[in-house]
Amino acid sequence: MMSNNHTFPFEKLRVWQESRVWLKSIYELTSRFPETEKFGLTSQLKRAAVSIPTNLAEGCGRISKKDQAHFTHIAYPSLMECMNLLILAGDQRFLEEDDLKSQRSAISGLSVQLNALHQSQIERSKE
Repeated sequence: MMSNNHTFPFEKLRVWQESRVWLKSIYELTSRFPETEKFGLTSQLKRAAVSIPTNLAEGCGRISKKDQAHFTHIAYPSLMECMNLLILAGDQRFLEEDDLKSQRSAISGLSVQLNALHQSQIERSKE
């Protein structure tokens, strides 16, 4: 297998890099959820979490800054969906309180970065 060191534009985004690391924590957490939640909270949380770096990558593939901003904007509600699902998982005692606090902190940091990227893309779309 040949090695290719090409880096795609989305890979340079700090928020994409951090959302990718955060996604690993979601997979770790959901692996501890009850088997009965495999097609419930586990599946929905994973799908919502995967959509965040995926939408950032898709947006980077768009030519216009307005289109890029649209996909960054789509990532934000997915992040909020994840927070909601984590709260619900906590309500069901699938998560420890410390895990929920840690996730809240990570999601807060990602939300700030997503908003900053979105604002930057909107401003550049006006140029």
